[in-house]
Amino acid sequence: MKKKVLFLPNVITAFGLCCGLFVIFKMSMTPAGEVTKELLARVTGILLLAAFADLLDGALARAMKAESDFGGIFDSMADAITFGVAPSVIVLKTLAVPAGTELSYIMSTAAMVFSVCGVLRLVRFTVTNYQTAQDKILADAHKKNFTGLPIPAAAAALISSNLFLISEELNALFSITQETRCWVLFFQMIILGYFMVSRWKFLSLKTLHIRVTSFSQVFFIVLFTVFVVFYGLMQHFSIVFVSVAWGYVIVAWILSIVRLISGKKLKKLEDFDPEPDDLELE
Repeated sequence: MKKKVLFLPNVITAFGLCCGLFVIFKMSMTPAGEVTKELLARVTGILLLAAFADLLDGALARAMKAESDFGGIFDSMADAITFGVAPSVIVLKTLAVPAGTELSYIMSTAAMVFSVCGVLRLVRFTVTNYQTAQDKILADAHKKNFTGLPIPAAAAALISSNLFLISEELNALFSITQETRCWVLFFQMIILGYFMVSRWKFLSLKTLHIRVTSFSQVFFIVLFTVFVVFYGLMQHFSIVFVSVAWGYVIVAWILSIVRLISGKKLKKLEDFDPEPDDLELE
């Protein structure tokens, strides 16, 4: 019985890995230029399911006290494929840039930068976990905020932008050429790749505490959540997804920039003070 309990988090990790592999295989088997909006919405939903599995396996491992070196390494390798490689494949297949052109080399380079930076981010995270495992104070500080943009958040920002750029909501306002979409996604992959390997701090949702002082607040929070889930995601999925994904990234940037500008004046934001080697990659 004990072995089955310890095995469960790794099963969930394997499920998330299968989601990423399925997306890669599905996009690879789709001919160039035949990637539809419906297909993009489906593979985006599958990666969101993989992100949920990524949260669940870690939570279960901690709750069951089943954390292990094998599970940590397996989780990082699965994330490298699901959130590092799959988003790049989705973007390249969606754009369907003719092979051999200058633009195809540029986009392939940006995709490689995004994927490699994602892998480096995971390696640093795994090594840091080992280094802080024996020190409770360091371990608590390490879990409080993320150093570098988490790879699932970077993947969400990239695939949400890719979906939004071809959405009916955006194209109803103004038409975007394929070349424009290429350059927008190019800069996004480079920027997201940099922030994954940077020393900037990003909020860990596990440490987010919301103080509720009355029943009316609970009511309005639930009402807002139901509205966003049932109306926003069902009717305007691309807008809601890109707003939430980039909202997380932008809020973290703002908190870090405010902390840098204010110096030591804002004690409440001291956790968002980038580490000294901010512009250096270890």
